[in-house]
Amino acid sequence: MPRWWPSRWRIFCAASKVDGVSAHRARSLARRLALQALYQLQINPRSWEDTHRQFVEDPDAERVDLDYFLELLKAIAPDRERLDARLALLCEIPPHELDPVEHAALWVGLHELEARPELPYRVALAEAVSLTKQFGATDGHKFVNAVLDRAAQELRPLEYGVPAGQSAG
Repeated sequence: MPRWWPSRWRIFCAASKVDGVSAHRARSLARRLALQALYQLQINPRSWEDTHRQFVEDPDAERVDLDYFLELLKAIAPDRERLDARLALLCEIPPHELDPVEHAALWVGLHELEARPELPYRVALAEAVSLTKQFGATDGHKFVNAVLDRAAQELRPLEYGVPAGQSAG
């Protein structure tokens, strides 16, 4: 085997990271980073720009869709009061009493339901629930699922009413 083979393999592998699976994973990692940043903003209030800078400088951030991470943080951090007002209508627990991880997951999920109509509501729910399972309290994912399910019914009534596998249009 020629000596150049390993380096070409690395180049090929790096180029293939744009496929659907890797892009999906990078977007999931962006949500995870956003959850962590929003958690931190609740515990240690400071500007979202400083928090963004801190997270982007982490060496592990190279695997993340940094554009989507920026989009999430830039949209959610300054809009938390409005998102909390909507959450207050969707759940029985006042937003200020929510667990910080569940609170951050709800912000991410609610934002995606409102601002990303091209993203299926089931994906927004599944991602928020997955993050809560990973970082939240034992049954926190059930609460997040229930609240975001109510939000999806309100925000995406046509999509919500369509059985899985069928088109809404």
